[in-house]
Amino acid sequence: MNKKPIRRNENIVKLSKEHHFSLLFCWKIRKGIKMEIPAARIIKYVEYFKTNFLHHHFKEEEKILFAELKDKPVEKAIKQHKEINSLLSKLSKNTDANQAEQLEKLADLVDDHVRYEECELFPHIEKTLKPAQLEANGKQLNDEHLLSKDEYEDEFWVKQ
Repeated sequence: MNKKPIRRNENIVKLSKEHHFSLLFCWKIRKGIKMEIPAARIIKYVEYFKTNFLHHHFKEEEKILFAELKDKPVEKAIKQHKEINSLLSKLSKNTDANQAEQLEKLADLVDDHVRYEECELFPHIEKTLKPAQLEANGKQLNDEHLLSKDEYEDEFWVKQ
């Protein structure tokens, strides 16, 4: 089966690029778990990513892209944001033995969320919003600056 890349409206390409960054985050968590890296070490990376990327990305989507749509697909994405944030909050406070399990759950939630937005929500938004609305959103999104590369120093996912 030969999958073609998704063609995204130019005004929301930035968010799709950020989604790639999020999928890489999930891969790093899974790689760390597979390599039996201590959960506390992975959680430090999760905190870094949350602070420097994820919270801002969610805010950007909710305040800019989702603002004009109050329908079920957007509500589902916002609900997923809340679930991810809730797990992030629990993870940073939790010190018990199931941290690796929670990290795996986090990676799954973020991965599922990104795929939902890319495959279902963004096409819905592209069809629903008028070109002028998408263009205005694109201008706002491009004014926002975000972590452009992962500069986290402890590359626990790299085999030593």
